[in-house]
Amino acid sequence: MQLVRSVLYLPASNPRAIEKARGLDCDAVILDLEDAVAPDAKPAARAAAAEAVAAGGFRARVGVRINGLDTPWGGDDLAALGGLRPDFAVAPKVESAAAVREVAARLPGGVALWAMVETPLSVLRLDQIAGAGPPLAALMLGTNDFGERMNLVLDPGREPLKPWLAAVVAAARGHGLLAIDGVVNATDDADRLEAECRQGRAFGFDGKSLIHPDQIAAANLAFSPSPEEVARAREIVAAFAAADAEGKGAIRIGRRMVERLHLAAAHRLLARHEAASTCAPDGPI
Repeated sequence: MQLVRSVLYLPASNPRAIEKARGLDCDAVILDLEDAVAPDAKPAARAAAAEAVAAGGFRARVGVRINGLDTPWGGDDLAALGGLRPDFAVAPKVESAAAVREVAARLPGGVALWAMVETPLSVLRLDQIAGAGPPLAALMLGTNDFGERMNLVLDPGREPLKPWLAAVVAAARGHGLLAIDGVVNATDDADRLEAECRQGRAFGFDGKSLIHPDQIAAANLAFSPSPEEVARAREIVAAFAAADAEGKGAIRIGRRMVERLHLAAAHRLLARHEAASTCAPDGPI
C-alpha cells in the first residue's frame, strides 16, 4: 500500500534542504520548482532538482512540482524530467482533464502524475479532472491558492473549505486516486497542525501537504491507524473468520451489528497499519 501521510514540499533551489530531506521519515518529498522559487532562480532550481533526482538516496518517494505549461518555465521543467525517473510529478493549478493529459503525454513512462486542485474552475471540474486516467494517481488540494482566489476568510476550523474538502475526497475515491490535504502555513502552531490533520483524516484524506520537517511527525501519527482502530479491525476480521460467521452478510460483535463492508474496511485499515509499521524511522523503507 502506498502511504502519503506526510508530503513535504521543499524549494529545489535550496541544496541544504534537499540534503536534509534525504534522511527524513516523511512518505513523500516534493522538489518544488513553482511557488517556492523566484522567477530568476527557476533555471538553477530545475538543474538542482534534476541532479537531486538522479543522485537519489531519499528515504521517501520523490516528486517534482513543475511550473504550469502556460508559463515560460513549464515546458522546460518537463523536458528536464525526460531523462529522469522521479516517482511522480506534480502539476499545479490543473483546471481540466485536457490539462492533465497534456502533462501526462510529456512525462517519462512510469512516472505518476499528481494534480493540484487550486482554483474555482478546478473544483467545478473535479469529476472530469479525476477521471482523466493514468498516469494520474492523486489529487492535492492547494488551500492557499484556492482560498485566495475564492476570497475566503479561513478560520482555524476551515469552515469555508469544508464543502471542497469533501468534494476533493469524493472525486479521488470515485476514480481510485489518492487525496492529499493542503498545508498549514503557521509552522510554529502545533495545535492547529494537529487539528487540521485530524480534520483531514476525518474527511477521508490519505495525508497532508507539509512545508516544514517539524510537521512530519504529527501528520504521520494522524494519518496512521490508532491502536484502538487496529484492535477493532482485528476483532472484525477474527469474527468473520469464525466458523459460525461463514456465509453471513452481517454478524453481531458485542452490541454492534457488523456487515461485510466493515470487514472490507477493516482489511484496508490493517493494510495501512502494516505499511505504516514498516515505514517507522528505525524500520525498513
